[in-house]
Order: sequence, then C-alpha cells, then structure tokens
Amino acid sequence: MLFELSLGTLLLCAGAALTGGFIDAVAGGGGLITMPALLLAGVPPHLALGTNKLSSSLGTGAALGNFARSHLVLWRPALAGLPFALLGAYAGSILTLYVSSEILGKILVGLLPVGMCATLLPKKQRGQSPRPLQGPLFWSLVPLVCLLIGAYDGFFGPGTGSFLILAFHWILRVGLIEASATAKVLNLASNLGAAAAFIWHGKVIWPLALAMSVGSVTGNWLGSRTAIRVGAKAVRRFLSVSLTLLLLTLFWEYFLAPAR
Repeated sequence: MLFELSLGTLLLCAGAALTGGFIDAVAGGGGLITMPALLLAGVPPHLALGTNKLSSSLGTGAALGNFARSHLVLWRPALAGLPFALLGAYAGSILTLYVSSEILGKILVGLLPVGMCATLLPKKQRGQSPRPLQGPLFWSLVPLVCLLIGAYDGFFGPGTGSFLILAFHWILRVGLIEASATAKVLNLASNLGAAAAFIWHGKVIWPLALAMSVGSVTGNWLGSRTAIRVGAKAVRRFLSVSLTLLLLTLFWEYFLAPAR
C-alpha cells in the first residue's frame, strides 16, 4: 500500500514521537500520543501500528540505556520475562491482522480503574515494606504477566509500558522507579517482537519511521533522565496522567464513538 508523505506529516509525527517518548520513558503510555498522531495524519491503521512499533523500539532502547547505567534495572525479573514478552508480542501482532480489538478494549475499560486505584491511591505505611516476590510464585507470575502484556502490546499497544509498571509494582512488589526501569526491558522485547511481525508483512513506512525514531530516541532519553533525577514522585505523576488518558481513550473508542 502506497502512502504519500509530506513535510508537515513528517514534522507532526516526529514531534508526537518526541512527546510520546518522553512520557513513555517515565511512565509508559507514549502510544497514546503517537498512534492518534499517525491516524490523524491519514496513515492506514496497520501501517500506523508497524511504523509506531519500529520507532518506539529504538526510543525504548535509549531509555533502557539510561536506566541501566544508573543501576535501576532489576535484571532477574526482566530476563525471566523477556522471552515471554517477545513471544506474546509476536503472536499478538499476527492476531491484529485477522481479529478486531473491540472486545479487548471493553475488558480493559473495566479493569484499568482497578489497577489505577491499587497503585496510585495513597497508602498508609506500616512497618516494613513487603518483600519482593520470590520462589515458585515468582517463576509462575513473571512469565504469565509478561506473556499477556506482550500479547496486548502486539495486539493493541497503547499503555503497554504503564501496564508493565503496574505489574512490577503491584504484583512483584518493587518500587515505582525500579518498576519503570525494569519495564523497559520487557517493553523493548515486546516492541521488537511486534516490529518484526509488521516488517515481515510490509506494514512499515520507512521514511516516516526513521523521522519518528529521531523524535522517539530524543524524548525517551530526556524522559528517562527526568525519572532518574526526580524518582518515584515523577513516575507516579506521569503514570496517573498516562493511565487516565488511556482510560478516556478506551472509553471513547469502545463505548461513545459513533459506529464505523
């Protein structure tokens, strides 16, 4: 499928990639900026998904580099879940070529407020913080969580980084800044898995993907530096913004938008 690019489209999408990359590096949810920008520019949905996945993969790699150099990545859960995130993303991407995401979107609208409340509402601190998950439960939950979120990333996408942060913070009981840093490993794996599927099926607009990659790398680098300097407070604030935006987007898309 041919798509004619203008300078305005390149600048719009590159700017969206920079903004989305900054938000994504701190709290996830950058796709809530880049995907609407691509669709607004008239890019067909499957080409938009493939182009966005390629550029966001490079941006996520830049953020991960910053977090790794600051020793904030928890490599044990990251490496345990990485192959499952990769497999789930590839399978989810193939599924998008044949299946509508309407049912998944409606389920997420119901589940998202629960995760938001569990993570973002103030908690009373009593005694010591809960110990990070270990043992058989760790080895059962990490692959399952990463497989499911990886499949969601390939199948639909927006908010994947936020969901990974929620999962590490809430289910695996790690701090928000470490959760954000560790999530980048899995997010990178799922992005690469999805990007590989879209590239294989010719669903990437390469000039647009390269322009967006420059913006995404810059935004992710700046966002990860902000998260490192400010810490959990920055992650919590940006997470609340990105999750609220995701909830409103899904609610409009699957409950209020006119039938197409």
